Amino acid sequence: MTDDPVVVSEVHQNSGPGWNVYACRACAPYYPPLPDVLDLLPGRRGEGEAGP
Repeated sequence: MTDDPVVVSEVHQNSGPGWNVYACRACAPYYPPLPDVLDLLPGRRGEGEAGP
């Protein structure tokens, strides 16, 4: 339990709202960084890559 939570993860869903996962500030550095949701889509190019 904490009075000062921080977002450490976002859970996305195809239907319905997603939700955030929170942790206290002392524990937050132990979670991996949040990925950009657009980077998770198949076939998406990273920025700076040449197109066809």
